[in-house]
Amino acid sequence: MTFTNQLKEATRESWKKSLNHPFVQGIVNGDLPLEVFKNYILQDIYYLKHYGKVHAIAASQADDFKHTAILADKARVTAQAELTVHHEHAKILNITEEDMANFKPAPTAYAYTSHLYRAAMSGNLAQSVAAMLPCYWLYADIGKINENAAPEPDIYRNWIKMYASDQFQDSTNEMIDLLNTLVENMNEQEKEKVKEQFVIAKAYELQFWEMSYTFETWLSESEQGGEVSQ
Repeated sequence: MTFTNQLKEATRESWKKSLNHPFVQGIVNGDLPLEVFKNYILQDIYYLKHYGKVHAIAASQADDFKHTAILADKARVTAQAELTVHHEHAKILNITEEDMANFKPAPTAYAYTSHLYRAAMSGNLAQSVAAMLPCYWLYADIGKINENAAPEPDIYRNWIKMYASDQFQDSTNEMIDLLNTLVENMNEQEKEKVKEQFVIAKAYELQFWEMSYTFETWLSESEQGGEVSQ
């Protein structure tokens, strides 16, 4: 069993819950309220901005320039995806300039991106790639499993097609292969640190669906407050 297959096996229950989460199934069936999807897209725009930057950090960590080139290109593609998501979905979902100006990331979106930075800044290239991989792999699985789904509205069908595409599937496999290469000469203790980054990121992937579906927010000042006993 490859190292990455071991990682997927270690997160099997979380993976199953992600694939069957009401948010994902709502897209596949076409009955997810557009307001929920709009909330997700706003959070995802924020996430992709930081995801692209983490790719750039990872590119600078690589000793092999081929790996630098792969990750730098993925940083570019991710940045372009963020712009595309913003422009294409803004009109369909009625995302206004005011929405963007007033946007605040939900706690899970903030925490997930913070985890990516922590993995990249405190670890090595393998740990950075491990933290980024669940996002690729889970979306690729969702696309592949549901590639024949034809939900309405079109925005849901196109979302599935994007992740089912050969381009995205190939990009995901490239990241899987890269991580397997990076851990080839690692000892078990080093591999455990890499695994930890993957497992935490996968947990955040599931929580991202829940965050979007439930409109997760920060506690208000009044909710954080309370009288201090003397």
